[in-house]
This record gives sequence, structure tokens and C-alpha cells, in this order.
Amino acid sequence: MTLETLQAAWFILVAVLITGYALLDGFDLGIGSLHLFTKTEEERKTMFYTIGPFWDSNQVWLLTGGGAIFAAFPMVYATVFSGFYLALMLLLFALIFRAVSIEFQHLVPCPRWKRAWDWGFALGSILPSVLFGVAMGNILRGIPLDAEHNFTGSFFDLLNPYSLLLGLVSLAMFTMHGAAFLAAKTEGPLEEKARRWGRSAWLAYVPLFLTGTVWSYASTPRLFENFFHQPVLLVLPLMAVIGMVLYPTALKRDKWKPFMASALNILGVLGIAAASLFPYLVPSNPDLANSLTIYNASSSQLTLTVMLILALTGMPLVILYSSYIYKKFTGSAKTHPTVSKINFPG
Repeated sequence: MTLETLQAAWFILVAVLITGYALLDGFDLGIGSLHLFTKTEEERKTMFYTIGPFWDSNQVWLLTGGGAIFAAFPMVYATVFSGFYLALMLLLFALIFRAVSIEFQHLVPCPRWKRAWDWGFALGSILPSVLFGVAMGNILRGIPLDAEHNFTGSFFDLLNPYSLLLGLVSLAMFTMHGAAFLAAKTEGPLEEKARRWGRSAWLAYVPLFLTGTVWSYASTPRLFENFFHQPVLLVLPLMAVIGMVLYPTALKRDKWKPFMASALNILGVLGIAAASLFPYLVPSNPDLANSLTIYNASSSQLTLTVMLILALTGMPLVILYSSYIYKKFTGSAKTHPTVSKINFPG
């Protein structure tokens, strides 16, 4: 396998891992974002149990994606993790606080204790949802890099209007995804609330998505060049639009079709982002010549080959494990002792 083929294969693999994280952890981040919208303790407990068997394994995809970038594109890892240091620490703090909130929620039978961790769980879900979109926005528009590929901006440069808009897009997208999963896994009043939340999130998502698309074309036209040169890539925006259109109709009467429509939309949106970037990994703005690409930022051919063999060996195991967990906990969420004992000690 040639070096160029390996570089392209690793670009696709990293995109798959990030998309897998958005698909899987996206729904429990969305449920966390909705956590404070219900005032009933029993409903909040059910929301915890809904994601209880899944949330920790879902984050494996994020860790694997970071490891893949480190192994295949070490210059990207160095540039992004140094330039985005404060943002990444904020993300890490939010994810840790969210995990602690899930585990500590049921340890002390005190209303103030529970309410404090309710807020921790919600904020620890909203912040990563927003930061995911902010990070994607900065990568898409480009960040200031010098000739040595060092980040020359500041933390506040990352909080530009375009990236903040994409942060709201990702928050609405994950909220839609979470509401659909919650509606599929619950019954009764909470299911009806989840459907209403899903419709509200969809009403926010559509104008935000359209605004982000127009803004992207107006400010960064290079993001659309690959679609003009390779029309087959137009299947990606088609997937996003189909998922977006089907979502509110499916939400009215079906159990899992809203979740599948939301998943199709996420696949399309993340696919659009990947296709828009290729072959860039970290575009430089304003000087595109300083960009990191799959060609100038990759590891050696031997490293890419060995790591690809390991990835193709390990990925099926991760997929099999995830499939087993989801199959094991099919059906509606119930506050049964098995889930409570495994995920909420005490």
C-alpha cells in the first residue's frame, strides 16, 4: 500500500471515529442537556437509567479518535492540543464533572445533594456539546498557523462568531438525538415530553444549520470545492437533509425511526465536514500555505501500516463490545436493580 493511500485511509479512519463518537455519545450528551427540563425526581432518575449502561463505553470513541490522531498525524496532535489547550482542559473538566455527577447522584438521599449533581450533569453535557461544534467551526474556517505550523492565536480567537454558531448547531443536533433516544427508551409522560423536546430542538436546529451552511459558503468557499469536483460526495448533504426532513414526522408516531433519522443527519453532517476538509487536517487562516494536510503531517509509511493493522484488528472488537451492550439493554428503560447496581452504586 502506497504512502498516499495510507494517509487517505487514516484520514477516513479518524473521520469514522469522530463520527462514531458523535453518534453514540451524542445522544447521552443530548439527554444530559435536557435533564433539567423535567421537575419530577422519578423522571430524572429514569433519564439516568436510560443512558446508564452506555455513557462510559460511548466515550471510548473519543479516546480512540485522539489516539488515532496521535499515532497517524502527530503534528496535528501537537498543534491542536497545544493551540486548543484551554478549550480541551475545559472539555476534559466538563466530561469528568459529568461522570462524577452520574456516579455521585444517588449516594446521598438529600434533595440539595441531588439537585447540585443534576446541575453538574446538565452543564457537563451542554458544555461538551457546544465545544464539539466550536472545535469543528475553527477547524473548518482555519486557525492562524505560522510557517512551522505553530498556533499563533489565543483562546479568545477560538470563540469567534462562526465557531460559536456551529457550537449552537451541535448543541441542537445532539439535543435532537438525545430526545429521540429518550423517546425510544421510555414510555408514558416522559416519552411524550421527549417528543416535545425533540420537536423544539428540531425547530432550533434547522435555521441554525441553514445559517451555518450559508455562512460557510460566504466566508470559506474552499469548503465546497470537493463537492464540485466529485459530485458523488453530494450524497452526504443529501443524507443530512433526508434525516432532517424525516425527523419531525417520525417523531410523531414511531419509536426508533426518529433516532435513525437523527443518526442519518449526523452521519451526513460529519461526512460533509470531512469531505469539505480533505486533504486538509488543520487549515491555516489566513495563509493556507501553512496548513497541516494528510501529506505533510503524517507519520512514516511503516508506522501508518503497523497502526492500520492494529486498528483493523481492534476496531471490530470495539464494535462487537458496543453491539453487545446495546443488545443487552434493549427495550424501555426501567429502574431495575441490575442497572442501578452496575451504574449507580449506593
